[in-house]
Amino acid sequence: MTESPFTVVEGGLRVAVRLTPKASRDRVQGAAAEADGAAVLRAQVTAVPEDGKANAALIKLLSKQWRVPKSDMAIIQGATDRRKVILISGDGLDLRRRLDEWMTKNHD
Repeated sequence: MTESPFTVVEGGLRVAVRLTPKASRDRVQGAAAEADGAAVLRAQVTAVPEDGKANAALIKLLSKQWRVPKSDMAIIQGATDRRKVILISGDGLDLRRRLDEWMTKNHD
């Protein structure tokens, strides 16, 4: 099992993501280890990486999958990079529990 891409922080939950733009479909592939050993959530979107379109598509995808309001999510690192860090505002422990359950159900 890969380490978790989720980190509880003050004010919410940080999610490490590796985004692939211009994919054939929008989807979350699950957790994976990067070459440096860091755990990331791999995601793909059909949007192109121009003018923030891929980032907006990522937030929309995760919001829908996780049933978290888009307004509670913000890309706090890596806006122009494949590797991003998203902050989900709210109760970090509750969000971590919910997303761990989601990962178990959707990505064994």
